[in-house]
Amino acid sequence: MTKYHIGVVGAGRVGAVLAAALRAAGHEVVAAAGESDASRGRIEALLPGVEVAKPTDVARACDLLLLTVPDDMLSNVVTMLSAAGAIREGQVVVHTSGRHGLAVLEPAREVGARTVAMHPAMTFTGTEVDLPRLAGCVFGVTADEADRALAESLVADLGGRAMWVPEDRRTLYHAGLAHGANHLVTLVSEAMEILSAAGAEDPAATLRPLLTAALDNALEHGDAALTGPIVRGDVETVRSHVADLVANAPQTLPSYVTMARATLDRAVTDGRLLPIRASKMLQVLAAAESLAGVEDVAR
Repeated sequence: MTKYHIGVVGAGRVGAVLAAALRAAGHEVVAAAGESDASRGRIEALLPGVEVAKPTDVARACDLLLLTVPDDMLSNVVTMLSAAGAIREGQVVVHTSGRHGLAVLEPAREVGARTVAMHPAMTFTGTEVDLPRLAGCVFGVTADEADRALAESLVADLGGRAMWVPEDRRTLYHAGLAHGANHLVTLVSEAMEILSAAGAEDPAATLRPLLTAALDNALEHGDAALTGPIVRGDVETVRSHVADLVANAPQTLPSYVTMARATLDRAVTDGRLLPIRASKMLQVLAAAESLAGVEDVAR
């Protein structure tokens, strides 16, 4: 196995954890760049003894450069490091952006670097609790044919599994993850707000068994896991939901209506809801959309 001298630019939640995991796998982390107090704290906690340096010095010190900066900063960082001569021929440059593929690393490739896009499909806390979670984690990987073995080796060292994503499908891949994970957090938070308004002392405990089962069933069975008033065609129940949300948790109404519409479409498509029932449900949701619009203006 090739052992790399690794440099990390952007010691955020992802970068510090991945570098710590690669260090545990036998690679040497030689330097890390992080400007904020939080980043420096993560370096101290997860990468003790590693030198903190500016990005150009980090890049010059390593033979594998791990770029874990935010998506919108990545292009500028690659361009700046390449123009400064900090990236060199034969060096391995890896970024962890979900959205970007290899095109964003073109300035590095032009000076002779080997380039890999390697995105972990996981959410990170930026602490040591993330390290065991890497076991079995899927990494969305894009690499040239000549670098696929290198990419697979890095993913294996992290305990993960490689999913090969074509260059022109990177954004779509990332959208799927963001829609599933990020929007799930918003959905669950709003559900807890509604339950709090209903008087639940511990909304999280109330939801946990239901959401755990729903998530497992959805991942296993897809649309067949759908239950509830939309799929059953319980128009009056949904009408009552809307009225009570307007009165007690109006901030959740727009997303409730949007998700109810999406659920209705899926129930109609797979034949679980008759068109006449769906039409009545649509009328309720259309009226609710008007109310949601009023609430948005009011805010």
